[in-house]
Amino acid sequence: MNLTKILSIVLFIISLALAYYLYNSINSTIQFRNNIVTTERQIIDKLAVIREAQKVYLEANGKYTTSWDSLVNFIESAELPITVRTETIIPESYGVERVEVKIDTIGYVSARDKIFKKTLTVNAVDNGTFMGFQRKVGDYVVKGTKSYRIRRENTERVEELSFLDKGTISNLANINSGDQVRKGQNLITFWDWQLNPDVDIKTLSVVPGSNKTFDIFVDQIDRSGIKVWVIEVKDPSPINPERKESNEAKNRKPLRFGSRTDVTTAGNWE
Repeated sequence: MNLTKILSIVLFIISLALAYYLYNSINSTIQFRNNIVTTERQIIDKLAVIREAQKVYLEANGKYTTSWDSLVNFIESAELPITVRTETIIPESYGVERVEVKIDTIGYVSARDKIFKKTLTVNAVDNGTFMGFQRKVGDYVVKGTKSYRIRRENTERVEELSFLDKGTISNLANINSGDQVRKGQNLITFWDWQLNPDVDIKTLSVVPGSNKTFDIFVDQIDRSGIKVWVIEVKDPSPINPERKESNEAKNRKPLRFGSRTDVTTAGNWE
């Protein structure tokens, strides 16, 4: 074998090695970026659940909690009242009216459902004659799906109304075709997930992609003589090297929601 052939073989091997090195380098960078995107999506999902759970906890207990065990137990076992507020205007002397407010408890909802689900309604668009539902309890509907039929007052034309959101129908009003309805009367109740239902509640405090725990800060501060609660929850060690605490851009700081000094629960990913 002459020198030319030997050099050709050596150069070919070097070329293959360089090509593999470049491919592996580019592929590793792509995988690293994809891992950041996936992990941050999981972190945001958890932060969103923590935020909503803390808001419901505050509503039920009058304060936030720094105890992960208390928060998890609250999500898994608490029952919260469903209340209806009614106002009655009572005429008094000299043309003065008094408003009497009454709040009744009509049932209870689990903390988990209140945190993870949003309840939606379809109400009568106008006064008129109800002409029948287009769907049944348990149906999953999307925006644009026909919901009910109505003939408005003083018309002969029957209209088909559509859902404006997606979700699963949980209740239909006890009403029959031919009954009169008034504008705003509740006809259909349905629900949809507002948070990722696959988030593991038992490991709520653990930051995805690491064994670290979310930093949580809760305190009461004075606002014009009124004591108010503030909360901040953040990722203590971002997987994304661009997310530095010192970064001036708020949306490039470690993923977090809330503030230590302001009454807010906004997330910097929003």
